Amino acid sequence: MRLACLVWVAAAAFAADVRVVEEIIAKVNNEIITRGELERSRRQLEESLRRQGATPAQIKQALQEAERHALRERIDQLLLLQRAKDLNINVDTEVARYLADIQLRQKISDPEKFQQFIREQTSMSYEDFRQQIKDSFLTRRVIQQEVSSKIVIPRSEVQKYYEEHKNEFIRDEQVLLREILISTQGKDEAGVAAAEKKAKELVERARQGENFGNLARDNSDAETAANYGELGAFKRGELRKDIEDIVFRQGKGYVTDPIKVDTGFLILKVEERSAPGLQPLEMVENEIMEKLFQPRMEPALRAYLTKLRMDAFLEIKPGWVDTGAAPGKDTTWQDPAQLKPETVTKEEVASRTRRRRLLWAMPVPRSKIPVGAPRIIVD
Repeated sequence: MRLACLVWVAAAAFAADVRVVEEIIAKVNNEIITRGELERSRRQLEESLRRQGATPAQIKQALQEAERHALRERIDQLLLLQRAKDLNINVDTEVARYLADIQLRQKISDPEKFQQFIREQTSMSYEDFRQQIKDSFLTRRVIQQEVSSKIVIPRSEVQKYYEEHKNEFIRDEQVLLREILISTQGKDEAGVAAAEKKAKELVERARQGENFGNLARDNSDAETAANYGELGAFKRGELRKDIEDIVFRQGKGYVTDPIKVDTGFLILKVEERSAPGLQPLEMVENEIMEKLFQPRMEPALRAYLTKLRMDAFLEIKPGWVDTGAAPGKDTTWQDPAQLKPETVTKEEVASRTRRRRLLWAMPVPRSKIPVGAPRIIVD
């Protein structure tokens, strides 16, 4: 049965078996994109912006921008997922670890309760949520493997940027910190004692060489656990005085004893410590690399996606625009039956639905793309 412009399960004579399902707006190799997918994407973006407290004007502007590139980003996503399949990329381990991390941070041991938590938080089934996460990992892996890993930044260029922009790297004295918080909120005397004991054990493990970030991820009750305990950089005067006196006296790698705070026992690690004045190149090299990497990444990714389009079978329904179209690529809708509804049974629709499900909540970024580091070559 051919793909046609409209997928129908409708005919008056067969009302018990058929009804209108979806409008197909693009074909990408052996898969399709439907109007409904773009509409779901729009609704989810609007809901997300409202939860974040965006104003009506901000929501309107964001939706207008998203709608302008909606088809482009959907095609981008599908091409990347198809490429991941061609490359035999497997991310099952990463997906399992990601979900386990969420479950651990939420302190939900029962699998059924965890799946219920996901449904309540995302308004989607656990299976769809897992597939969305998997698709996100797959697209990022393709971009990292095929694009970002091939961006080379000569060391001479890093040095040149440093020499020409030294004013950017004159800094106050500061420390970069990670944290682990063992909460005592709502606990009785025995619970507080147990929390202190756990904090002391974690300090000992960290000082013996265990990865502090992983300890934070697995044990911390602070929101920063999701980011491996990263707190960021602090200047003098930005921390509680007794904490400031401790961390600014110590060097890189120092792990504090448990510090009693209102919410529990706090453990800090000094990730970096910089003296006041011009920072040496080795201290800001990664920062410079990021500055030089981003302007290279977007055009490189766009060029890669253009190549995938050139190599793909791609048709777009009249009235819809792919703003990432490959120059010279013919995407004319060729289906001779495009004005004739396709009629299928309920069973056929059900079997197709899973095959056609696309990632519709994780657009390929158009600017900053944290998917791998560039390589530096020594001149």
